[in-house]
Amino acid sequence: MKPIFRFLFFSLFLVLLTNCARTGRPEGGPKDEEAPLFVTANPPYETINFDKKEIKLNFNEFIKLKDLNKQLIVSPPLKSPLLVSPQGTASKFLTLKILDTLIKNTTYIINFGNAVEDNNEGNKLENFKYVFATGNYIDSLTTSGEIVDAYLDDRQKNINVLLYKIDSAFTDSIVFKNKPNYVANTLDSSAFNFTNLKEGKYLMIALKETSNDYLFNPREDKIGFFTDTITLPKDSIIKKPIKLFKETLPYQFKRGKEISKGKIAFGYEGEIKDLKVKIISETPKDFKSISRFETDKDTLNYWFKPFEADSLNFIVTNDNFIDTLTVKLRKKKIDTLIVSSSVSGTLHFRDTLFIKGNNPFVRIDTTKITLTDKDTLAVSYTSFISKKENKIALLFDKNPEQNYTLKILPDAIFDIFEQKNDTLKFSLNTKEIEDYGRITMDIKNQTSNSLIIELLEGKNKENLIERQFISESKQIQFNLLEPKTYFVRAIIDTNKNNKWDTGNYLLKQQPENIIYFSEELKVRANYYLDGNVFTVKNPE
Repeated sequence: MKPIFRFLFFSLFLVLLTNCARTGRPEGGPKDEEAPLFVTANPPYETINFDKKEIKLNFNEFIKLKDLNKQLIVSPPLKSPLLVSPQGTASKFLTLKILDTLIKNTTYIINFGNAVEDNNEGNKLENFKYVFATGNYIDSLTTSGEIVDAYLDDRQKNINVLLYKIDSAFTDSIVFKNKPNYVANTLDSSAFNFTNLKEGKYLMIALKETSNDYLFNPREDKIGFFTDTITLPKDSIIKKPIKLFKETLPYQFKRGKEISKGKIAFGYEGEIKDLKVKIISETPKDFKSISRFETDKDTLNYWFKPFEADSLNFIVTNDNFIDTLTVKLRKKKIDTLIVSSSVSGTLHFRDTLFIKGNNPFVRIDTTKITLTDKDTLAVSYTSFISKKENKIALLFDKNPEQNYTLKILPDAIFDIFEQKNDTLKFSLNTKEIEDYGRITMDIKNQTSNSLIIELLEGKNKENLIERQFISESKQIQFNLLEPKTYFVRAIIDTNKNNKWDTGNYLLKQQPENIIYFSEELKVRANYYLDGNVFTVKNPE
């Protein structure tokens, strides 16, 4: 062979050899959509007279664990956590190590929920569990049901549902001190399902926990309970949903703390009934004080005109409770007065214009506060200082398509520390009446109780727009609504106190029922949304 042909042959051979040796992912082919399969276990699934400390589970392909801490439920609960390995790496097997001494004659369920998935595509092995018994048979009874929130209209996920066997040692306080006999979890739905239960009578409760220790902590947790005793095998399906609620804690005073010079915060928890703070230290003749509750916080703020003192003594009363305390004074600076408007830009017809402050207002000089329209004509208004919040209301007749200018000259507003405002100016405008809509509803009250009808707005229905109280069937209207999506709910006010009342576990008191209207109400500009019928009746 000539040298030139020998060189070409050798080069072609290298290219072919390289291409044959190159590896890669095959092109095409169907996507793997099948979940991994549980193949074998040692000891085998549903072993009886179980006495091992280690379990090995084998699968048909490489699997990984996802959200194991949230998904894994062992029932009955173990005192020491089950050790599962490997975690953080793919494997065809799982090893489970039991550190506890197991209860005799008991069926155990190790439920992985949806934590097991294949390594490549993440296909889940749903509701995978391993079952064994320390006695000579496997318990086989079941029960199932659903969890709802008593106040919120949303699905309740990852809720623990607990069963306590009712025997000679049972008391209602068991939920505070002892772990349950069985545990289930709603995982990613609002439904729960117990399997492998023993015949008997049980207390069933649901907990939305912060610590996941299966113990009810009223300060942190929501609770729900089935009022009647669960009897197995009779109650294999719980027809009524369990309603989760947050209990109102008993009143307990926490402490008084100086926040800034002339301001003390009194913290408390629980239900307040006519909570008052009274200073018992000697004070000067010109002493002034104002106390107000902080919105959405268990705090009573107390402002006072400062004077020379190292500490102040108080009596705090709530209904029949009396607390005395001493608050040391160390702060040297008063909070500078900050004044703002509650409305910026558009003033809607449902709005009230407030002048807000960080300190309580004690007096105003209305000769230094002017409100004018777009023609610079003075607009007549009335004003008053709120006794509940640090704000001043300005009330006036709002006209469509109008521009308003609010001017506040210096020394128009005085706070408790005799601080005064600087010059302030706010520009506001209104829209046409046709820019708003209306909702009309026929409320059919098929209960024997009064109803609280609430109009809500927001992604989570968190914004209360309007509240109406009715005692019988009637037509109601919500006028001058901005173009938005609204929701309506009815609170069945069984005790006629014009507010929603939560439940209490120890008193076996369920929360008052709330019924949500089934449809979203989408309001458009210049549109009357009429003809809606909302039938309210007691849940069965």
